Amino acid sequence: MNVSHATVHPAEDPPTTDGANAPMVRMKDMEGMPGTRGGLALRFFQFLFAAAALVVMATTSDFPSVTAFCYLVAAAGLQSLWSLFLAFIDIYALLVKRSLQNCRIVSLFTIGDGITSTLTFAAACASAGITVLIDNDIGSCSENHCVQFETATAIAFISWFTALPSFFMNFWSLASR
Repeated sequence: MNVSHATVHPAEDPPTTDGANAPMVRMKDMEGMPGTRGGLALRFFQFLFAAAALVVMATTSDFPSVTAFCYLVAAAGLQSLWSLFLAFIDIYALLVKRSLQNCRIVSLFTIGDGITSTLTFAAACASAGITVLIDNDIGSCSENHCVQFETATAIAFISWFTALPSFFMNFWSLASR
């Protein structure tokens, strides 16, 4: 019976390049991420535009008669509170020079930004639809506050647009771990 036998050739131990033994390299905090000046600026503008949309819509006397406008007020109120809360956290992190790149904190920020930006976008879209209905289809802008409705809706879209970079930065930071 002729059977081949395995041959063992000695080889040098290659250097380890697996992820377990490699030194941890932290991604540099990019402007716009939590705890940076860019992140604080984004939070400030999110708060500013959400509060402006809330105030403009709430100052009209007939916004409670339309559900989409009530939804816009609620979503803008939530967005402004969330942005103000995170702006305070950013200010604290900048003052004590701490990084907010903890996995749990970034997860919380990502989920909160995702929820508030989705609610703001949905409310702005619903309000835009009702505004177009009142203005173009029914043609009753003379009896309504169409200018304030359109202004609040436009400002809500701007608030959503300023919330997107925060969500994407947090999501990217979370996904790159």
